[in-house]
Amino acid sequence: MSLLVLGLSHHHAPLDVLERVAFDTSAASELEAAALRGEHVREALVLSTCNRTEVYAEAVTFHGALAELTDAFAEHTGVDRALLHPYLYVHYEERGVAHAFSVSSGLDSMAIGEAQVLGQLRSALRRGQARHHVGPQLNTVLQRALRVGKRVHSETGIDAVSRSLVDAALAEAATEVDLTTASVLVLGAGGMGALAATAAKAAGVRELLIANRGSVRSHTLAERLGGEVVAWEDRQAALGRADVVISSTGARGLVVSTADLVQAQRGRESRALVVVDLALPRDVEPGAATVPGVRLLDLAHLGTLLGDAGHHPQVQAATDLVTAEVAEYLTMRSAETVAPTVSALRRRAEDVVAAELTRLARRLPDLDPAERDEVAKAVHRVVEKLLHAPTVRVKEFAEQGRGGSYARALHELFDLDPRDVSLVSAPVPLVLDPEEGP
Repeated sequence: MSLLVLGLSHHHAPLDVLERVAFDTSAASELEAAALRGEHVREALVLSTCNRTEVYAEAVTFHGALAELTDAFAEHTGVDRALLHPYLYVHYEERGVAHAFSVSSGLDSMAIGEAQVLGQLRSALRRGQARHHVGPQLNTVLQRALRVGKRVHSETGIDAVSRSLVDAALAEAATEVDLTTASVLVLGAGGMGALAATAAKAAGVRELLIANRGSVRSHTLAERLGGEVVAWEDRQAALGRADVVISSTGARGLVVSTADLVQAQRGRESRALVVVDLALPRDVEPGAATVPGVRLLDLAHLGTLLGDAGHHPQVQAATDLVTAEVAEYLTMRSAETVAPTVSALRRRAEDVVAAELTRLARRLPDLDPAERDEVAKAVHRVVEKLLHAPTVRVKEFAEQGRGGSYARALHELFDLDPRDVSLVSAPVPLVLDPEEGP
């Protein structure tokens, strides 16, 4: 296993840098393909959310893969390496596994414990598989990450303490306007937009307006929640009706400009307008915060509201579960690395025994069949006893993380053919666990 993770997240990178490295599905696939054109990356997967953009890679060599990934990252984002460097983090092998499991569990999210990242990781993995950018190594670790994330949410009670970005935004908006008499406009009817609309409805807002570029999603969502559909081209007029605007469209350009909000505020007298930008890259022009009567809440501001979630006991329980899962996974993978060597060693012994028994049959053709059978059993018992100790020891060393060096020693001592080892360790087909489906 040579898992390498390179990325930026809300922990260190400012919002203006994060939005420059955000990838949509097409751009993510292009970056993966670019990474795979190098000599040091076998597999690659991009995970891009409102909290982070990361590349998970199976590295041939650490330094070579790191250089290739960094170059590809800079090239496909258009951001100079010198600007990226202070904010990039790198996790390798065991630390990479621990990071992947923490991400899938929501422990590394801005809204600690949020479950949306599970769906985002699942979608990214399916995309990577479909384009053959993900192979057996990433497939194994990321499928395990998905299962760990599900365990955390089902067994630790972390959902009870997690506050989503939408929850935090609505709570903050409630300090400016009375939600029960408010008109809320949601721009975007994708995953985050649907969450925002659902949360707004649950908060008891007076009016729910939904605008989306594609009318099918907006009509479906509005029908489910009892909202009103606003045509995308009519969103400017809807801004004037709204008391709260929540935008999360995934667009590559601005959806709401400062000028749009200046116009929306005309004739509203002193009525406040809270604008929540949950998109990365931004949907709302930062200058909107200067418009009189407008309160702009972006991801950076919401992050400060969610900073104390890590002190809950449920979060510690989730952390302990992830730590245990990482240890179990590493032990399993270590054992898997020596299993082909053990199989090759036993195959080599069986071949030697078969050859010697054939030789014995030629030299002693008149040997009684019963005696020949006893000789064969005796030889097999001797070989089994000779192999027992090294077989047990290599498995014990694997559990301690030292199996690799012992396996290499067995290769040298018994002159094992590398082709025999590769034959018994051939990659398995890339199939997602049925339970991990959408």
